[in-house]
Amino acid sequence: MFEATRRDGVCRLTRPNTRWLSTGYAGGESRADAAFNVTVPEGWPETDLDAYVERRLSAAGFDERGPTLLTGVGQEHARRARFGPVEVVATAGVSNPAELPIDGESMGWCDESDTSDAAVGGDAERDGSVGTVNVFVGTTRSLEPGALANLVAVAAEAKAATLLARCGAPGTTTDAVVAACDPTGDSVTFSGSATEVGNAARVCVRDAVLASIDSRYDADPIPRGVDEASYGVVADDRATVSSI
Repeated sequence: MFEATRRDGVCRLTRPNTRWLSTGYAGGESRADAAFNVTVPEGWPETDLDAYVERRLSAAGFDERGPTLLTGVGQEHARRARFGPVEVVATAGVSNPAELPIDGESMGWCDESDTSDAAVGGDAERDGSVGTVNVFVGTTRSLEPGALANLVAVAAEAKAATLLARCGAPGTTTDAVVAACDPTGDSVTFSGSATEVGNAARVCVRDAVLASIDSRYDADPIPRGVDEASYGVVADDRATVSSI
C-alpha cells in the first residue's frame, strides 16, 4: 500500500490521494499523498511543532505534507508488515510505559512528583531515552467514515495486546495511530476484528510492533513495567462506579 522512503530521520509513506485519520500532532481527518514519522533528537527542546515539522520535512527534501507523528525511536527500527488488504508500519520504544493496574495489582510504581513532559505524556518524546509506539495502518479498501475511525481502535487494541505480552504495559505515554484507506478501493462498511480488514490489521500491527521492538532492543533489555523503565505512569486511581 505505502511506498516508504527513509531519509535524515524521517520516514515518508506515500500513496496518492489517501484518506487519513491521525490521533497525533495536528491530527484528525485529512486527504493527502503522504504521511510522515519523524525522529526527534536527544534533549529535544522544541515547542513550536508546526515550525519544527516544516523544517524537518524540508531539510529531508520532502515536498509533500500530511499527517505527521514524532518519536525518539530511530527510523532504522521501523518495520513493515503486510497481510491481505492491510499494511502496517510501526516504530516502537517502550521506555515510558503507561500501566493500568487491574484489581489493585501493578507491575511497577510511579513517582507522583514527576511532572516532566515524559511523565505526563505528549505526542513526541522530550528525551532520547523515552519511547513511543507509532503505528501507521492502511488498507486498499475504501472505508466508511465509521470504519476508518474504528480501524484506529482495532490498531490500538492490537498494539496494547502486543505490548502487554512483551513489555507488561498496554502502551506508553506518547503512543499514536494513523489509519489510512484508498478512497478508490472496494467499499467496506465495517472494520471490526471479525472482518477481513480488521483481522488483517490486528495481525499486521502485532507483527510490525514486535519486529520493531526486537530491533530497538536487540542489545538492551526491554523494560517490563514502570519499575524497570526510565519514565512512566501508573493509573492506580479509582473511579466512582454506579448503576445507570
